[in-house]
Amino acid sequence: MTRWLAAFALTQIVEVPFYVLAFGKKEPRLARRFVIAFAASAITHPVVWFVFPRVVRPYLVMLVCAEAFAVITEAAWFRRFDMPRPLFWAVVANATSVGVGFALRALWPGLV
Repeated sequence: MTRWLAAFALTQIVEVPFYVLAFGKKEPRLARRFVIAFAASAITHPVVWFVFPRVVRPYLVMLVCAEAFAVITEAAWFRRFDMPRPLFWAVVANATSVGVGFALRALWPGLV
């Protein structure tokens, strides 16, 4: 559970700023942008972390399927709130999050 919490926190730290910025003038209230952005990964991250590794193998296939799920689900979530180009932002945020996660894992094994 500690590793998941670290990975979840890292995901939020990386992805939320992208999504908050992506709303632009569509959502003028910063607090609302933050809550909507935080909720996206709060919805997808537990499924990616706990479900996909148990039902999809091998690892690379699981990774691709899990990230595709996250991108599509988060883009659909943001579309409900009229975010401009939600699929683009979901790809950018998730790709960055995965990249940062892999980099940290390589530099500090066991961290996430």
